[in-house]
Amino acid sequence: MALPVPVIGLVLLMASGHLLLPLERVVTIEAKMASKRDFFEDAEVERLLMKHGFRVRITRMGSREIAVQDFEGYDVVFPSGQPAADLITRERAAADRPVTTYRPFVSPIVLATYREYAEALRDAGVATPQRDSGDNPLYYTLNMKGFLNLTSNGKRWDDIGISRHGVRNGNKILAQSSDICESNSGGTYLGLVAFVENKNDAPDNAAAAERLARSIKPLLVEQGLPSSEKAETYLSADGKSISPVAVVYEHQFLAHQIRYRAAEGTPDNGRVLLYPSTRFVTEPQLVALSRDGDRLGDLITKDPELQERAVELGFRVRDSGSGSTSDQLNSFLADRDIPAPVTSADDTKAVLPRLSLLERMIQIVGDCPPLADAG
Repeated sequence: MALPVPVIGLVLLMASGHLLLPLERVVTIEAKMASKRDFFEDAEVERLLMKHGFRVRITRMGSREIAVQDFEGYDVVFPSGQPAADLITRERAAADRPVTTYRPFVSPIVLATYREYAEALRDAGVATPQRDSGDNPLYYTLNMKGFLNLTSNGKRWDDIGISRHGVRNGNKILAQSSDICESNSGGTYLGLVAFVENKNDAPDNAAAAERLARSIKPLLVEQGLPSSEKAETYLSADGKSISPVAVVYEHQFLAHQIRYRAAEGTPDNGRVLLYPSTRFVTEPQLVALSRDGDRLGDLITKDPELQERAVELGFRVRDSGSGSTSDQLNSFLADRDIPAPVTSADDTKAVLPRLSLLERMIQIVGDCPPLADAG
């Protein structure tokens, strides 16, 4: 006997995961997020959160912008890196309103480019394919000091023989970041450049930080785009001409490769990553401002299905068993015949200046308003 239509609908809702337990309340989480909203805007993540009784409504803005906004009425804020999160937690602590932070995954800062540009940098002696990467490597190690020397000496792509790889480009050699005044990726890349140019050391006083900021300003360029939109520009059909080397997060590139492999049966060999030899791994922190925000932070940090989905979106999740943030991601990529990047233990890890000095450097390089006057 045929089931009544309402019962069929109920069965379909239950199968799709959109029907909660009887009378269970769906909590709407009000959130301000930067580029890591990629995770929360994923349809499968939305379904899994709904299964646990959460709906997340996102207000988009850059990480530094998040740090200077009013949080009244919000349950969580999710800047993409530690500096903005530290600004928030310190301000809340000073106001006697302490918060809890959650770190569900990490994503290194990388330079996304195209094979022709990577090979030109290889010819110039500043890019090297990662070991065991075959004839069409997806990943290169970039000698940051050598790359910045090309920029500081005014070298252009045509000067290092980009034409040998079928491209003509008379523009200066540099990496384009998102808006330094707003985004974590832009500010972090500034810190990385400063560390390298300061002989692998962070400035330790205001005078040194200001001098360094003025000296590296010509090495940095931004287009006023949030970091997620910078990645979208790089991945667009016109990306090669608009942004041949872009500062992005690793997960944005890997998520593209995962989608491309599923659709085309092969990795996108035209787009590749440059891993700076002096590396910096961003640690996005979800800052819980309410009890419901705490529940959400705890869920995305501990729930196996949500952690698995984070891996499928290219993130390195925190593995409480081994402490590794790479094993699950590498295994997932291998299962789909996508090469996994190698993070060398020999690479130097960059250290950002302390918060007040980094903020002053951001103001100088980006001509940004002070935080007290921003937003």
